[in-house]
Amino acid sequence: MDAALAAFGPDGTLTHWNHEAEHILGWTAAEAVGRRGLAGWAARKEDADEIQAVLTAAMRSPGRQVREFALLTKDGRRVLVRTQISAVRGPGGRAGGVYCAFSEVHAQLDLERSIALSEALFDDGSWGVVLVDADLRLAVLNAHAARALGVGRTALLGCPLGDLLTQGVEELEGALQHVLAEGAPPAAAELWVTLRSEDAGRARRCWRGGFVRLASPLAEEPVPLGAAWLFQDVTDAKRAEQDGSLLRFRAHQLHRAGRAAAECPDPAEAAAVHLDFALAGFADHGLVDLAPVPAAAPYGALAEAADMDGDMDGDGAEDGDRCPRPASAAGRTPRLVRALASPAGAPGPAEAFPATGIPMAYPPGHPAAQAYERRGSVRTSAGPGATDDWAAARKWPDGTVHGLCVVLRSRGRTLGVVTFLRVPSRRPFDRADADYAEEVAARIAAALDLAGAGSGAAGG
Repeated sequence: MDAALAAFGPDGTLTHWNHEAEHILGWTAAEAVGRRGLAGWAARKEDADEIQAVLTAAMRSPGRQVREFALLTKDGRRVLVRTQISAVRGPGGRAGGVYCAFSEVHAQLDLERSIALSEALFDDGSWGVVLVDADLRLAVLNAHAARALGVGRTALLGCPLGDLLTQGVEELEGALQHVLAEGAPPAAAELWVTLRSEDAGRARRCWRGGFVRLASPLAEEPVPLGAAWLFQDVTDAKRAEQDGSLLRFRAHQLHRAGRAAAECPDPAEAAAVHLDFALAGFADHGLVDLAPVPAAAPYGALAEAADMDGDMDGDGAEDGDRCPRPASAAGRTPRLVRALASPAGAPGPAEAFPATGIPMAYPPGHPAAQAYERRGSVRTSAGPGATDDWAAARKWPDGTVHGLCVVLRSRGRTLGVVTFLRVPSRRPFDRADADYAEEVAARIAAALDLAGAGSGAAGG
């Protein structure tokens, strides 16, 4: 047995003494068996009288008693042990003796603390706790983890982690395999995951936690039983941290762009500098289209104010401004001439186009034309069912799938439109991106206005 065991006959003679009892007290079975009682060798006289009284009472009592005693080791040290005592009954129910299973109190307390900790984690813990076996299949979930994963505590036991996650499962399984092979990592890890459960939503979540390898304390050699993963959802904190970092970076870029543009003798060059600085970490391509002549028809009565987030042209374009929409004659597309553009191939500074006056062949409903007419911002994305010619149809560089068109306004006049484009590896533009693009557009518009590029632009 893993616990020490001693057995006494009806007269108090020691009849059994196992190896664990020898390990704890140092007395061998040959030295212990046959002695009457424990007095004078395994217990002091004062302690032995109490022990004998308890053993005698246990022979007459049903069930099991748990008591703590002070015993003596062979070298004279006192050891406090926790003891479970029960009568050994023979035919007819007569007590034929008593057995006593004991272990050191501190070892017993360690075991009880471990059990209590496990029960607390799996019942009331504020951390998610997931246990997996050596095959990386779910073994135990606590209530917090079950809620975070959007499943019941027993619904997917024995299933692989891929049944719970669609994104992040490779990273999680890799971490668990490392723990099983090498042990717990020295620091907490952060994992971004997407749940498979429809009820849990499709948003990515960030879980921060640690890993522990589980090994059986009863095995002679450490054999891993699996691994434990303890985690907390820190998505809100991480997103707030990322948003703050992004705002600081963009503010720094605007500051750097302003300093660099101030050293440009040509205002048109300063506009290109603002465009170049804006692209860093924000977009893959930038285009500037100007209106060299007044629009085909003067602005008339204002149309009904547009919805801020409504679909504009059926391809995902969204208006980012509540500015009223000027009516255009016969629905004609405004004439916009390309003035600046970032290289479509290798990265590099924005290039100025020769002033040919030839307008871009934008089709009706083009996002740049909408931004110009509405004097606001328009967001558009290709969407999952878009074809390869989506960008070509809009006269944009190949491979772009997200666009953001922002009007250029200066001194109450519309000078043109600046367009920012992203490739599929980037996310679509959002409202915060539009705010940043509008700030950049205001600086570009001021530089172009100073250069006289908008001398014929539409007013109002």
